[in-house]
Amino acid sequence: MKAPRPGSARPSPADLAAAANRTIPDVLPGAGKPLRVLFCGINPSLYSAATGWHFARPGNRFWPALHLSGFTPRRLAPAEQDLLGGYGLGITNLVARATAQAAELDPAELRAGGERLAGLIAERRPGVLAVAGVTAYRTAFGRPRAAIGPQPDTLVGARLWILPNPSGLNAHTSVPLLAEDMRRLREALDDAELCGCCCPPRSLRGVTVDAWPIR
Repeated sequence: MKAPRPGSARPSPADLAAAANRTIPDVLPGAGKPLRVLFCGINPSLYSAATGWHFARPGNRFWPALHLSGFTPRRLAPAEQDLLGGYGLGITNLVARATAQAAELDPAELRAGGERLAGLIAERRPGVLAVAGVTAYRTAFGRPRAAIGPQPDTLVGARLWILPNPSGLNAHTSVPLLAEDMRRLREALDDAELCGCCCPPRSLRGVTVDAWPIR
């Protein structure tokens, strides 16, 4: 079932119930346009699936932190997600189907999501894949000791970075803390001169985490 056309009204309980297992499209720049960072959520919430907007549930920290980190010149509303492409940014998810909580996903779904991401990255060639959720990342990519921040691995040439889960249900972060993690990512891109033309040159792809000028 397709999501209803986004509007100003909050989804009703019936709307949320109907959104279970629904999918929403990725947000990506137009074909041929540069993609600096592809942000990757775990999977859509029921609220996001009901509205068609990523990170849309009230209390989600993604949009305010994105602005405070300097990635966007103002705070965007979830309904303005299509403006991200103009900043060389995109959004996808590890698992496409919506659930009330990410805990409803099983490990096989997350691992399959990691494989799907490899195909998307091969097609769109982002400079960085930033996965918002360390536990999901560990499962999807078989890295049980991975921690927040830059990763030593690459995925089809894209550098990997883990951000905290921005969900309001995550008690281990806050808007200021998430914004600081996003700022470190942005400044690492700037300092490595990866954002001048938005897509990193081939000679800079695949470098180890020690080459990131992390502050």
